[in-house]
Amino acid sequence: MQVPLQISFRDLPHSDAIEARVREKAAWLENFHERIMSCRVIVESPHRHQHKGKLYHVRVDVTVPGAELVASRNPGDAPAHEDVYVAIRDAFEAMRRQLEQHTGRHSGKGQAHAEHPGHPGGAVGEIYPEEGYGRIETDDGRSIYFHRNSVLGDGFDGLKIGSRVTFVEDVGQEGPQASTVFP
Repeated sequence: MQVPLQISFRDLPHSDAIEARVREKAAWLENFHERIMSCRVIVESPHRHQHKGKLYHVRVDVTVPGAELVASRNPGDAPAHEDVYVAIRDAFEAMRRQLEQHTGRHSGKGQAHAEHPGHPGGAVGEIYPEEGYGRIETDDGRSIYFHRNSVLGDGFDGLKIGSRVTFVEDVGQEGPQASTVFP
C-alpha cells in the first residue's frame, strides 16, 4: 500500500485485537489489486434503541488509480453483525468483490450475466439516482430492492431502466434485497 492504513473507531473504545484484524484484512486486499493507494476503515457501533444487541457498522474506503471504492456493511445488513469480526469480514469481502470488478478479473462490461453463473439475473425496473436506490425486476418475476452501495465499482451511475444485471440476494429488514449487484 502506497499510503498507510487509517483505522478509526467510533462509539466504541480502541481495540488492539480489532485493529490487528483490520490490518490483516487490508493486507489481504493487496492480493486483488497491486496499486492500492490508500485504505481507510471505520469501525463503529452506532447508538440504537432496539431490542437487539450491540451491532457494528464497518466501512472500507480504498483508493486505486482512477477510482475510489467504498464498501459499507450496516448493522441491518445481517444479524450476525453483533460480532464485530463478522462485520469486518463482510465489509472486506464486499471490497474484494469491488476490486475484482474494477480490475476486470471477474467480469467485463456487458458480460456480467455470462460471467456470474449461479447468480440470479434481471433488469433494472426502477431507479432513483438522487435517493441512491432502485429495484431489479428478476427473471422469475420478483422485485428486489438494491442500494447504490451494493452496485460494484462505479456501476450505479451507469444503470438505467432496462439495464441487465446479476445479483446476490439477501434478506433485508423490509424483505428481499440485492447485497451485491453486478452491472
